[in-house]
Amino acid sequence: MSVLDVTSSPVIMGVLNVTPDSFSDGGRFNSIDTAVKQAEQMLMAGAGIIDIGGESTRPGAPKVDVQTELARVIPVIKKLKSEFNCKISLDTSKAEVMSEGLTAGIDVINDVCALSQPGTMEVVAQSDVPICLMHMQGTPQTMQNKPTYRDLISDIKIFFDEKITECGDAGIEKSRLWLDPGFGFGKTLADNYQLLNDLDQFVTYKLPILAGLSRKSMIGNLLNVETNDRMLGSVIAATLALTKGANVLRVHDVAETQQAVTIYNAMSKGIIDE
Repeated sequence: MSVLDVTSSPVIMGVLNVTPDSFSDGGRFNSIDTAVKQAEQMLMAGAGIIDIGGESTRPGAPKVDVQTELARVIPVIKKLKSEFNCKISLDTSKAEVMSEGLTAGIDVINDVCALSQPGTMEVVAQSDVPICLMHMQGTPQTMQNKPTYRDLISDIKIFFDEKITECGDAGIEKSRLWLDPGFGFGKTLADNYQLLNDLDQFVTYKLPILAGLSRKSMIGNLLNVETNDRMLGSVIAATLALTKGANVLRVHDVAETQQAVTIYNAMSKGIIDE
């Protein structure tokens, strides 16, 4: 199994969207050269994982066909693997893309659909990399159409319980699973902040918890700031997630979040380089 320790100290996952339409950085890094340069900057700033995505999952985002997604992500993965000693996560929900990504050397699969798409469970079962299962109500096209819950945390836990069982039945070891409660994916503004407050309720699974709050509308709508002005709010939210048990922080602003992680480690673990 790939060695990827995310539990002894918080790990920053740098977001690299090689898409024309992602909500924050769409169109900025959708060439190999710009993508590689951005990845290098994030690695130098402290990212432990680069999360590459070739299909936007912002609310209402259009679907992308397999060949288009492959053409966007695989060359970037291969280039990064050839130039840097880095861990790469592939943000996809398609079995074919997962399979090609594994061949190219990815270290993590990050699936917002939690292996619900055809063939994905089988592909992951035949691999040895960690898989991040995210909770989402609906699809990216429908998820923000009046999401409702009987009980937010309990409903997400039921979802995770079912997914963990499904993975076990498919031959995917529980030790390979990460959990992402899905901030912004089928949640109201109030839901998102309840989720942040109660994030520690998922620690009982004894699995790595990924928190992806960076630059999302839960930051912008609360603070009334546009996407490019959400760095400070995002770092504050990420820091609060750390205090609630998050292990992996999926962020756009790596250098600033690394400062927060350093302060958190000094406070909670006594990790200080003098």
